[in-house]
Amino acid sequence: MKIQKSLQKRIVSVLAAGMIMIPGVYGLAPAPVAHAEFGWGSIIGAGIQGAAAHAQLTAFLKKYNDSEEGRQEFFEEMKKQYGVNYNTYYNKIDTIMANLTAAIGAVDPTIYDKPYNYFINQDKNFNAFCTLGHNMSINTGLFSVLTNDDEIAVVLGHEMGHGQKDHPAKGARRSLNMSILGAATGTDLGVIVANVINNRNITKPMEREADALAFEYITHSNYNPGACAAVWQRVMDKSKGQENVMQQFLSDHPSDGDRRDAYAKKLYEYSNKHVTVKDGTVKVNGKDFVTPAALGDMSSAERSYFVVGNLAAAYHNGHNKDAAYVDGKTVMLGPQPIMTCTYDDESAQKLADRLNKIK
Repeated sequence: MKIQKSLQKRIVSVLAAGMIMIPGVYGLAPAPVAHAEFGWGSIIGAGIQGAAAHAQLTAFLKKYNDSEEGRQEFFEEMKKQYGVNYNTYYNKIDTIMANLTAAIGAVDPTIYDKPYNYFINQDKNFNAFCTLGHNMSINTGLFSVLTNDDEIAVVLGHEMGHGQKDHPAKGARRSLNMSILGAATGTDLGVIVANVINNRNITKPMEREADALAFEYITHSNYNPGACAAVWQRVMDKSKGQENVMQQFLSDHPSDGDRRDAYAKKLYEYSNKHVTVKDGTVKVNGKDFVTPAALGDMSSAERSYFVVGNLAAAYHNGHNKDAAYVDGKTVMLGPQPIMTCTYDDESAQKLADRLNKIK
């Protein structure tokens, strides 16, 4: 997206962090860019350069990232720019955000110092983003791809990871340095800021850190940790046969497969090195346990990660010492549900018997 000359008296108000997108049929959402005039004349005056410009940009970030008044002002402008989807179906986000806040609070109590603002916007692309001031927005299009609360929680946990580590502001400070500003003789500072922010400044290490934090947060919640890998398997399933546009244009993101595999390794470690998965087959102690059947629009591979997540949680919490048994159509390991069998799966009893032999 090009920055037009008409923006020379404006400043970009949204610094998008950690976008999660699906190419092809769901569209590729560009970095969200909203333009607003908050009376920031002190920052966007023409010809401001060098140390003075750097100082004013620092003041801008401090106000809209750190102060309560500034971040609320920022949030209201975001809602004006993107529009709010008030469909009551999406109220589930309130529950997910409350659960994630509690999970993050268990490992990082600073979240309570700056609670997240969030809303669902009307964009139909698959995306969510966190920006300055712990301000988040979730595209309506996210729900056309994800219907599972566990996977939605992973996406939002990733964005909150960016927020907890202050990646949006750090990314801006990293790029808005004196060398860039000093070279802009005669150029409106607003244009420079717009171009830098529009190009995004979230690095691969930041993306990986946010991914790792999402896993940590999920394991402190009631969501299935296997959803961390499952969501990326779903992304790949939905974009199968299409060029990975995200990787072509967003080299700052790890590939979908790398992210899935990194989470699979985390699940292995979380299970105390008992549970693995390959090509949709779940293994316990190196022995085949189950290859789940596809279920609805969920592939066998995606579903397998949910089984791995349940098994990993069971081993992590010591439930492997209990006997596997059947409750209705669900295989249980102690108090931990492992897998609810469908008509196309092996019987729950057969799987429980197998698990008792190999666990």
